[in-house]
Amino acid sequence: MLNMLNSCKLCPRNCNVNRLKDELGFCKSGSNLSIARVSLHKWEEPCISGTKGSGTIFFSNCNLKCVFCQNHEISQEQIGKEISIKRLSEIFMEQQNYGAHNINLVTPTHFVPQIIESIKLSRRNGLSIPILYNSNGYENVETIKSLEGYIDIYLPDLKYINNKFAEKYSMAQDYFKFASCAIDEMVSQAPNPVFNENGIMLKGVIIRHLMLPGLLFDSKKIVDYIYKKYGDNVYLSLMNQYTPMFNAAKYPEINKPLNKKHYESLIDYCRNLGFKNAFIQEEGTAKESFVPHFDLSGV
Repeated sequence: MLNMLNSCKLCPRNCNVNRLKDELGFCKSGSNLSIARVSLHKWEEPCISGTKGSGTIFFSNCNLKCVFCQNHEISQEQIGKEISIKRLSEIFMEQQNYGAHNINLVTPTHFVPQIIESIKLSRRNGLSIPILYNSNGYENVETIKSLEGYIDIYLPDLKYINNKFAEKYSMAQDYFKFASCAIDEMVSQAPNPVFNENGIMLKGVIIRHLMLPGLLFDSKKIVDYIYKKYGDNVYLSLMNQYTPMFNAAKYPEINKPLNKKHYESLIDYCRNLGFKNAFIQEEGTAKESFVPHFDLSGV
């Protein structure tokens, strides 16, 4: 698997750099894994966090440049610690021993080959809880195909349909083209949600959409697309936790909290479409205090 790093095309940037020789592409990732925090996270969707928490690994770096990124310290500023494949496999086992419901890989795209090797190693050592791929959605289908048999739950974002917004706010004009194809592949690998007796997801797809200020129309088009394409075979997670951070101040139209009425309007729109499998967020989630401290805990 590591030969995929020889001429890196893991994501749609297709940088074609030799990361095994520490050539750096768009995401600034070399040959080694880099993570910034490991924790039992209790603020994911209820079927993910459950009562014990999700064994969450925050990877450093990112293939998007979202101007509002809440995790900008690790996505753009490269905070993190380099670790070995063996150490990542040990972290998986530690989280299982702590009682985590699953292993939650946050922004993992640029480290897929190393992650696969870590999963192989940890499974040989007794890892049995589900593996969750928590992604921004900007993926090459070939990379997602390489994960078949290793990932149980996919948790992708679907951020935009309109290319104008994708380019302006995330530097990815072709975002929807790639994200929609990647999600298709994810659903083909996990076509029907499966839960245990306690309501914890064991297999399936949850598509997240973070609503941005002023983009109600684009959000409606996204939920339209998801419902018409997948119906109740996937879960939808509508998020209202947008907090203007990082470089959002340079964009006055999004440098403000989300309009509560717009979010409620989107919820009503989903109900009218016929959505049954959907998560919504309560008020009070749009706070900087909900952003994790990337202090290398658990690394």
